[in-house]
Amino acid sequence: MREAWTDILVASFRVVMQHLAQVTPRILAMVTLLVLGAAVAAITRRVASRALRVASFDAGCGRWGLTATLGRLGIRRPPSDLLGQLIFWTIFLIGVLMGIEALEIPATAGLASVVFSFVPNLIVAALIMAAGWILADFASESVLLALINAQVAGSPLVAAAVRWLVLVFAGGAALTQLGIAREMVLLAFGIAFGGTVLALALAFGLGGKDLAREILESRLHKHDEESERGTHGWDPGNRPGQSS
Repeated sequence: MREAWTDILVASFRVVMQHLAQVTPRILAMVTLLVLGAAVAAITRRVASRALRVASFDAGCGRWGLTATLGRLGIRRPPSDLLGQLIFWTIFLIGVLMGIEALEIPATAGLASVVFSFVPNLIVAALIMAAGWILADFASESVLLALINAQVAGSPLVAAAVRWLVLVFAGGAALTQLGIAREMVLLAFGIAFGGTVLALALAFGLGGKDLAREILESRLHKHDEESERGTHGWDPGNRPGQSS
């Protein structure tokens, strides 16, 4: 009985040691990749941030209106630091994926390839949202300035509606690029865009019906005058007693 118990313990110890002998190099490789990834990411972030400052990237973002947009979002850090942070986390994520692949766990097999195939779409979607945000601010400010100069009531409300319309369009385009519920996004965007256009048309029709009536009446009156002149052959350039 005691010999059987001893044999079981020895066999279990051997199995555990064999597994450790197989797993330990993989764990060391994962830790090494994580440390190297963090070090390379930190160095790259510092170099990239300094290079962007030397290239006056922050000043350019200020001229493009990106710094003001970040300020409205509560982000006070310079754009060069934000881009440096993005570079850091991108490189560190690559190191993490390489470390996971080094473990050779069946459940995570092919994870890196899936993530890397998804990254280009994610980058394009982020660029679409950034461009949409800048365009939304520009369009909103332009509409607000034009309406204020025209002394139109409710200018801030219209400018806010234009801003959110552009943002919704950019969000729909970004989600479509990511392939997330593409049909639902297209349907929701179509309904929202159609409803917005219909609401604006009804608002203009109900609010500016007097102006629209005056414009139509003036055009109809002008058309009638031109028709009458053409019918009677009367030319205001020819006066009585003058021959052409």
